[in-house]
Amino acid sequence: MITTVVFDLDGTLLDRDTSLVHFVQDQYDRLALHGGLVVGRDEYVRRFVELDRRGYVWKDQVYRQLTKEFALPVGWEALLRDYISGFQQHCVGFPHLHEMLTYLRSKGIKLGLISNGYGDFQYSNIRGLGIEPYFDIIAISEWEGLRKPDPRIFLHTLHRLESKAEESIYVGDHPDNDVTASRRVGMKGIWKRDPYYDQDFAKDGEITDLLEIIDYLKN
Repeated sequence: MITTVVFDLDGTLLDRDTSLVHFVQDQYDRLALHGGLVVGRDEYVRRFVELDRRGYVWKDQVYRQLTKEFALPVGWEALLRDYISGFQQHCVGFPHLHEMLTYLRSKGIKLGLISNGYGDFQYSNIRGLGIEPYFDIIAISEWEGLRKPDPRIFLHTLHRLESKAEESIYVGDHPDNDVTASRRVGMKGIWKRDPYYDQDFAKDGEITDLLEIIDYLKN
C-alpha cells in the first residue's frame, strides 16, 4: 500500500521550459525599452535557453556570457537579481497540477518534495506555483546540505515524513537523479516522461500527465 508520494520540482511539477521562456521574453522586453538591444527577442531567448542548459548552469554564468556577446545595456549582476526576484512570477505548472495534489491530499497521502537548487529561489518558485500548502516536507539541496542523487536526501526526507521507502513513490523527470536514485533507497521510482532523455533505464512506471500518478496508488 502506498502511503507517501514525493516529487521533484523542475520538469516534474514546474514546467520549467515554458516558465523560462516566459521570463526571458519579459526580461528582454523590459531591457529593450531601456536600452534598445540590437539582437532580436527570438535570438536572445534562444541563446539564453542554450546557455542555461536546462537549468544546470547557474544564471551568473549565463548573464556574463550574454552581456559579452550582445553588449547588453544592463550589467550581469542586475540581470541576475532581476532573475532571482522575478522568475517566480512566470512559473507555470504542468496540466492538472493542483487537481492531482488535491486528490492525493484527500486520500490521506503524505506529500514531500525534493529539489536540487538554491533554497530561497526554489522555494519562491514553489510559492509561485501556489503548491506550498500541499506538502508536509519540502527539502531543497542548498538547505539540506545534500544533493540528489545522494541517497541521504531521500532517506532524510522519508524519516521526516515518518514513511517507509517500500510504501513510497518518487516522481521525477531525471533518469539518474530522480528515478534511479530513489529506487536505490527502496522507493518506487516513477518517471515523468521527458523526450530529452533516453527512455532505456530501469523504472517502476512512467507518466505523461500528472493525474496518471493516481493509478500507481492502487498497486
